[in-house]
Amino acid sequence: MLLQSQPETYDRPFVPQNVIVTDITGDEDKYGLDSHGFKIYKHESSEKDFLDDEKIKAEYYPETEQLLKDATGAVRVFIFDHTIRRQPKDERTPGAQLRGPVFRVHIDQSYSASTNRVSYHLPDEAEELLKKRYQIINVWRPIKTIYKDPLAIAEAHSVPDSDLVPAALVYPTRRGETYAVRPNPNHRWYFKYAQRPDEVTLIKCFDSLEDGRARRVPHSAFVNPNEEKNEPRESIEVRALVFYDH
Repeated sequence: MLLQSQPETYDRPFVPQNVIVTDITGDEDKYGLDSHGFKIYKHESSEKDFLDDEKIKAEYYPETEQLLKDATGAVRVFIFDHTIRRQPKDERTPGAQLRGPVFRVHIDQSYSASTNRVSYHLPDEAEELLKKRYQIINVWRPIKTIYKDPLAIAEAHSVPDSDLVPAALVYPTRRGETYAVRPNPNHRWYFKYAQRPDEVTLIKCFDSLEDGRARRVPHSAFVNPNEEKNEPRESIEVRALVFYDH
């Protein structure tokens, strides 16, 4: 159990593993949210630097809401937070809560925590919203072309629920829960080499449908030994509740 005032603390024991991570460059269209749990989506943002938190909320949030509607067919999107991944001492973003890449395999929300997110953020509408399909999707975008410490994603169907380990997060006013992931040689890992800012990764953290499609996908930064001398990674991820009319 973690007692904290800030969301998403990953300061817990973990076991480093050597794994094969397959580059999907050239085959991006073969991977989808329902089939694999993630998707590379082409989208040029009007925001380039991501240095002003208020500008991100005022301009990038609406842009990302429309991106998700276009990519998924959803009728409504509610963004509940974002994280900028830069070196913590990056002085170009004063006041922002900067975090470096997370080198721990995880899923941001457990199944129960995903449902609770709807009730927490949209309490007056939750009863009706929960009657139809809903998801949590992360929109992960490079700020610059990424070589060092890229994002890896484990194909959803290669990770059974038995490999998921609930980890409680206790906030001053509420309780959350994430999933850590047990190592398993059957996990199939993928990434996009030299991912550009106009190549967005959509990460499905939760899907309310239980019909055999991908419901959630573990992800993590990883060390590519061939790129360790490159510039530190810069990226932004936006987390959103995604709702459908069926």
